[in-house]
Amino acid sequence: MQRTLYKITLITFLFSFYNCGTKEKETAVVPSNENSEESIQISQTQFEQNNMQLGMLKERTFPNTIQVSGMIDVPPENKAVVNATMGGYIKKLSYLEGDTIKKGQVLATIENPEFVSLQQEYSEIHERLTFLKSEYERQKTMLDEKITSQKSFLKAESDYKTAVATYNGLRAQLKILNISPSAVEKGIITASAPIYAPISGSITKVNVTKGAYISPANPIVEIIDNSHIHLELSVFEKDILKVKKEQTIEFSISEATAETFQATVHLVGTAIEPNRTIKVHGHIENETAYHFLTGMFVEANIITDTFKAMALPNEAIITIDDIAYVLLLQKKEGNTYHFTQQQIEIGARYNTHTIVKNPERFSAKTQFLTKGAFNLISE
Repeated sequence: MQRTLYKITLITFLFSFYNCGTKEKETAVVPSNENSEESIQISQTQFEQNNMQLGMLKERTFPNTIQVSGMIDVPPENKAVVNATMGGYIKKLSYLEGDTIKKGQVLATIENPEFVSLQQEYSEIHERLTFLKSEYERQKTMLDEKITSQKSFLKAESDYKTAVATYNGLRAQLKILNISPSAVEKGIITASAPIYAPISGSITKVNVTKGAYISPANPIVEIIDNSHIHLELSVFEKDILKVKKEQTIEFSISEATAETFQATVHLVGTAIEPNRTIKVHGHIENETAYHFLTGMFVEANIITDTFKAMALPNEAIITIDDIAYVLLLQKKEGNTYHFTQQQIEIGARYNTHTIVKNPERFSAKTQFLTKGAFNLISE
């Protein structure tokens, strides 16, 4: 009996001891997001092998910007929608979307029996005009000599001038159709008419197929000349008074590249759109060096002015759970660097540097790990 009580007492004692030990282990590590005063030590060899660098807070220039959006566009004279002057059937269509074309090249040929009738009328009036002119001059001479009546002269004059007007009108129509009046006068009559490119550029849209009937209201092709492109930005009404000519624009085309490009404000619109925005026209720097396409969506910042602030390189600041940290050099003993992790308040980031909102916490000689901090700062 005593031996049994002894065993129970021993087991109870060991179980209590085990529970106490477990609780001590569970409370030994307490996670904390406060500034760490624990020193992070780096040897000179590690410092050099990881290309680490030290630096201090420096005053830098930062821009005040307006964030806007827009698109790549071309001037109105660099766009063309080609239509037929008269309806007809597409007899020939030589180009596809993406083809490059020169001004004056034949885009398509249309065919219509009415073209024949128009040329026939022109040919007839051309032949009659010689007779009517001769009769008009004869009647004028006879009137001067009192041989004919005023009525006969006026009829000859009216017939001749009416014929001249008809002749000029038909001649103008033939020219619009790109049919040569001189060829018609020689008896050369055609049932088709060519359509020429009004500008040089790239064909961006082909709206018809061979054999299709088109009316003057139907566009055949669309051409865009990308030799001069610009930014067409939309600025909200509340920001427009800050925008001036010659201000710098920084823009990016996020769908195509991460690169940032430069432009300059060239024109500021004077009319407010229904969505309460104003158009701002920007000229792109070195536009020929890039293959921008009309219609590309852009995000841009218009730099209205600048200000100075204390800043650190972006690499010196590591953000964890929306809290920014840096590593401060406490001391260097021999070949060992001693750093401490500190929390800071940051502001805007521009290019390679970030504003530090509380620079007064640090002395002018405080050194930060400006390169290589990412792998050392932990949660």
